Amino acid sequence: MDLNKYNRKRDFTSTTEPKGEIEKAEKKFIFVVQEHAASHLHYDFRLEMDGVLKSWAIPKGPSMNPEEKRLAILVEDHPYAYKNFEGIIPEGNYGAGTVIVWDNGTYALDNENAEESLKKDHLGFVLNGKKLKGEFSLVRMNIKQKNAWLLIKKKDNFASDTDILLQNKSVISNLTLEEIQK
Repeated sequence: MDLNKYNRKRDFTSTTEPKGEIEKAEKKFIFVVQEHAASHLHYDFRLEMDGVLKSWAIPKGPSMNPEEKRLAILVEDHPYAYKNFEGIIPEGNYGAGTVIVWDNGTYALDNENAEESLKKDHLGFVLNGKKLKGEFSLVRMNIKQKNAWLLIKKKDNFASDTDILLQNKSVISNLTLEEIQK
């Protein structure tokens, strides 16, 4: 896992984003979903792996409906400290816009080796978040673009056709994107 790309894209003299350093949770793996109003509204889905947050941008946001597969674009790894980042990334900076921690919690892998699962283009896990719960998979799409994946909710007791994105407040500050902007 590498944070060089993350660090190269940011000017830490003008953004409050954390510098890229490798660290990890002490007990269970964590995940975070950040709602990010940048050039386009999207959700950043992050899974802790090997001291960094492996990250996917989800344009339409996660869904609890197994029938709704969501495009997830693999982006650069983020530092573990990014798990609590909320605020405004100033204009002129990479990812300029407003960010809230839409959801967070812990997760468990279907198997013990995330790196091997990623190489096999399929990662299964169980989320225990404040909003997202139950079994999910990330599956690489079979197309030329190697960073295109699908986030898929599996059928389980937590599956629902209710729009989870209507729960639009931060799980840390209890503020919406609009309230952070003010």
